[in-house]
Amino acid sequence: MHPPFTSSFPIRSLADIARIEEMPFVQVLPVRSTYEIACNSAHAFGDRVALTFMHDARPEGQVTSWSFAQLLVGIHQTANALHRLGVQPDDAVGVLLPGCLEYHLALWGGEAAGIVQPLNPLLSEDKLVSLLNAGRAKVLIAYGRDDDAGYWTKAMRIRGRVPTLRSVLRVAPHDEETVSALPPEDVFDFAVLRAAEPDDHLVSGRDIGPQDIAAYFHTGGTTGSPKLACQTHGAQVFTAWAAVQMTRNQPGDVAINGFPLFHVAGVLPGALASLSCGMCNVIPTAGLFRNRDVIVNYWRLVERFKATNLAAVPTVLAALANVPLGEADISSVRNCRAGAAVLPMELAERFERVTGLHVHEGWGMTETTGLATMTPPGMVLPVGGVGLPLPYSRVRVVALNARGDATERDLPTGEVGMILYKAPNVFSGYLDAKDNASAFVGNGWLVTGDLGRLDEEGRLHLNGRAKDLIIRSGHNIDPKVIEDVLSAHPAVHLAAAVGAPDAYAGELPVAFVTLVAGASVSEAELLAFTAEHVDETPARPRSVVVLDAMPLTTVGKIYKPQLQQLAAHAVVDRLAKQVSDELNLEAEARPRVHDIDQRRFELLLDPIALGSRLAPLREQLQAALAPLPLKTEIRVA
Repeated sequence: MHPPFTSSFPIRSLADIARIEEMPFVQVLPVRSTYEIACNSAHAFGDRVALTFMHDARPEGQVTSWSFAQLLVGIHQTANALHRLGVQPDDAVGVLLPGCLEYHLALWGGEAAGIVQPLNPLLSEDKLVSLLNAGRAKVLIAYGRDDDAGYWTKAMRIRGRVPTLRSVLRVAPHDEETVSALPPEDVFDFAVLRAAEPDDHLVSGRDIGPQDIAAYFHTGGTTGSPKLACQTHGAQVFTAWAAVQMTRNQPGDVAINGFPLFHVAGVLPGALASLSCGMCNVIPTAGLFRNRDVIVNYWRLVERFKATNLAAVPTVLAALANVPLGEADISSVRNCRAGAAVLPMELAERFERVTGLHVHEGWGMTETTGLATMTPPGMVLPVGGVGLPLPYSRVRVVALNARGDATERDLPTGEVGMILYKAPNVFSGYLDAKDNASAFVGNGWLVTGDLGRLDEEGRLHLNGRAKDLIIRSGHNIDPKVIEDVLSAHPAVHLAAAVGAPDAYAGELPVAFVTLVAGASVSEAELLAFTAEHVDETPARPRSVVVLDAMPLTTVGKIYKPQLQQLAAHAVVDRLAKQVSDELNLEAEARPRVHDIDQRRFELLLDPIALGSRLAPLREQLQAALAPLPLKTEIRVA
């Protein structure tokens, strides 16, 4: 048995990191698995509250809490039930749940028995099937009601489409009173199954090593083929330990964890780090931050639970900045963090004006097991500054080649390039070996895909994703330059810039915004505002589209692929309209533009409406569309 994770002194500089690294890593971190973390914390903290689930979003609403000891009991029972169902250390256990206490049993019990595979419930049934087949999942733990994501309907349909799947474990909703229908023979009640198992040890007798695979996390948003990132127990343990060193979190601290638990931010720096040091994690209803009432009541929830830690993606911080504090006492908060996306400068300043809380940024991704750098308490950096590398980790910034790929040439301090990362929490590669071809360079350096620079004190500053760069005639445009300017406009709530395809320049910058409640502004006004405040002439957007709602991922990050598709569709539609106008076509004879995917479009022509004009229209459309860096197909329908 080892003691829980603690931090012996505050970190303020690279010298403090070096001070930790004076001791050999194996002596500093002897803990070998997430199961061992659960055992150590149960032994140290016993009846102290580990998890609190809010039944609803009311500040005075009912809650259910589990102690560290109760959590370990549930982890033992879950691992033993999975073992009895045939789960071995190299078998995957899919998890299709909303925010709930049982998610933590599925996570940590699943990792004690085999390999846990958390799933985004908002993905399509086909995508979920593809992910489970890629992981060869043997068991699926699913929510017993549909709610907004179709949990149970998807689970029942999935059963027949994943050949390796032997059992489905049904998690009853917390407010369920009776179950009317008898389940199929391969479906079991999760609570009943657990209750029949020993609760004080692993019946498998498994000795979990740090190199054992703990989890498969899927990456790549909601498009493309499955990419399952393999994380070891050692990598997850390191992330939890390093987070405690950098934040100095301690027993008695409280975090309202609104990140979904299929995402590394919610599972590792959010939950496992808290469990490893005696913190309490509050689960803000099954809907988490997607529950509007959680946002509306957030400051009173902070007061009720005396939350010390606040963490969210920038879009959630933007929503919270619009919620009046009122009489809520939030003086307990001492650590406010943003991550998972670049924080706009205007939002950071507005949030601090409204709440009095300075937002510290960190950086990490699935492939770094959730964490790579952090800004420790007391260190104030400009927006985009994501702090110091973790102890025992290394960060490099290297030049890009002509294709935008990482090279081995290190850049001087202050220059922007591709960020490479090496540390004990670098993932073990993707499950499909062919996906690893471009993931690493040199001697095990992870190619992060993020752009950034290191300052004179070794602190990292982000400049966005390499794939988000807008490349106009060979000129690299950072979309954040445009987004920061638009975010500073008093009418703008959220802003995002992407590249629209162009026959001559390759890409031209365009922007999308949503407005603050009650605001009104024209595209011409926003274009004039950017022309005045965006210094680089090539970076000034050609259009600014006002949206009713910004497309977001389920974590709350702005989903740029959808904006890129909107921008490309507008270009194709505009060219089709120009050709139609030149031929004086009536409305019913004009081409209809259909999206196939982000870079492919189909134009349908009506031969009856067009008659003899069909051939010239097709010819002129082909000439107009051919120079675009897109795939277009003209079809007679």
